[in-house]
Amino acid sequence: MTLRYSIALSIPLFSASAMAADLALKIDVPQLNVAEYHRPYIAAWLENADQKVVANLTVLYDVRKKDNGGAKYLKDLRQWWRKSGRDMQMPVDGLSGATRAPGEYTLTFPLAKAALDKLPAGQYQLVIEAAREAGGREQVKVAMQWPPTSAQSLAAAGKEELGAVTVMLHP
Repeated sequence: MTLRYSIALSIPLFSASAMAADLALKIDVPQLNVAEYHRPYIAAWLENADQKVVANLTVLYDVRKKDNGGAKYLKDLRQWWRKSGRDMQMPVDGLSGATRAPGEYTLTFPLAKAALDKLPAGQYQLVIEAAREAGGREQVKVAMQWPPTSAQSLAAAGKEELGAVTVMLHP
């Protein structure tokens, strides 16, 4: 009986911490009707007005391949690779993760974890790039102001490799 009450009392704590995210990214990975489907590799990062990477947010790739074999295909995320990926040693704790099956996913980036607390105020672009083996490549950009002065939901959409993309900002 005590265990039941402690679980019930801790549920609001978990939901409050999930809502405390300063930046959240909702990505729709569409199901494509193709003969050979591979899950897409996805990278998300922030660029300043000069199109320089100021923060890498996430890199989703095949982390299950033996001897980190999935990392050799990260160069297929061409823009991310050229701008910052080639200088990174994967996997990176808290940044890299497994690819996602078709569906809608929400990724949250706490202020300090994503180095957002060190960003100077200004205009930025959140860039999401997807590439699929035996498939295509696509990039979606969402302009945003940092730090946000009010809660915002900014939307964009891909055409093939990415579906709807929503950036949720919380002051």
